[in-house]
Formats: sequence, structure tokens, C-alpha cells
Amino acid sequence: MDHKTLTAVNEYLGGFVTPARLEKIKKVLSRRTRYITVVLEDIFQPHNASAVLRSCECFGIQDVHIIENRYQYEVNPDVALGASKWLHLKKYNDGEYNSLTCLKKLKQRGYAIVATSPHERDFSPGNLPLEKPIALLFGTEQEGLTTEALEMADAFLRIPMAGFTESFNISVSAAICLYELTDRLRKSDLAWQLEPKDQELLMHEWLRASIKNPDLLIERFLENLSE
Repeated sequence: MDHKTLTAVNEYLGGFVTPARLEKIKKVLSRRTRYITVVLEDIFQPHNASAVLRSCECFGIQDVHIIENRYQYEVNPDVALGASKWLHLKKYNDGEYNSLTCLKKLKQRGYAIVATSPHERDFSPGNLPLEKPIALLFGTEQEGLTTEALEMADAFLRIPMAGFTESFNISVSAAICLYELTDRLRKSDLAWQLEPKDQELLMHEWLRASIKNPDLLIERFLENLSE
């Protein structure tokens, strides 16, 4: 449907949720971003990856890219706590070089690939440049990122440590990085919010997820609209 019709449908569907729920959806939309996106490469512990999804949703990250080379990932509902239904998950698993496919596409879309690694010292979450969109890349705890992913990175990010332990697990690392980066982003003058058209599309998705029988309601509304 065109943008005008979509807006009208959303206004109609908004009448089937409580005012508090509608206000919550609008508030969350106003803080959603694609300026930062998260990439998970071959995470084989589903509870850790699901915890990352929860952090992404909490900090306003809309898109998560999941690379499946050796391991397939399924959302752990007990950990994600419903976060995944408010996100866009894109899986890369139908080729021999899924990491390269994913990262090349992100580069083509203008993202800087930022690899998280305790062994590289380029930047911390507090001083990573944000002049262009960021794709934050996380690998497994045991093996880290693949050589292919590291070679495609435009920059490296590490969390400064003060103890004997070398690094946090992936879910904690993601939460720390996303908290710092999204806070810096929202305090900046950068155009980090979603475009109005994307906000309208997400509004539609979220309203559909919040009411019963949305297809029937939309069908009736469009029929009345065409009369």
C-alpha cells in the first residue's frame, strides 16, 4: 500500500490499542535507529545471542544480522523475553562465504565494519568515531571473529579491562558497547533516527503485533476506504 494509505491504516489500527500502548509505541519509534546495527558471527550458544537481541531491543537497535557458517541460531524465548518480535533479524546461511556476503552488503549500504576484539586496541566505546553508520561485529567467546571478518573490518573496538580476566562474554560486551554508543549517538547532532517512511512501516508492524486479527481489521478498513 502507498504511504498515504499506510498512514490511514495505522491511524485506524491505533484505535484498537490502549492510549498508553499507542503512546509507548510512538515513544519507542522515536528512539529507534539503524545508524548502529549489530552483526553476530556464528554464535553457537543460543542463550548468549538471545541476550544480545534483548540488549539491542532495549537500546533501540532495529536490525540484527546473524551469520550462520557452522552453527544455526534459534531465539531462546526464555532469554530474549519477546525482544526478537520487535526487531528485524537477517540471517546469512545459504552460501559458502556467509561472513563475506553479510559484511560486503553492509559496506555497500555505507556502514563502517567495527570488529570487537580484546586483542586490538584501536578504539573503546567512548571514543569510537560515529561520523558514519556503524556495524558492530561480535564473534564467539572461544574463537572470536573469523579471519575473513577481521580482514574486512574498518576499525576495532575493545572494552578496557581493569582485572585479570581478558574479556566479558558476548552478551555483556554487547550491552556495554550499545549503552555507550547509543548514548553518545543520541547526544550528537547526527541524523540517527529512522526516516519517517521507515517509522510508519514499523508502526504498522508493531500495531499488528499488538492487536488480535489485524488482517481482518485491515481488510474491512480498506473495503470501506474504497467505497
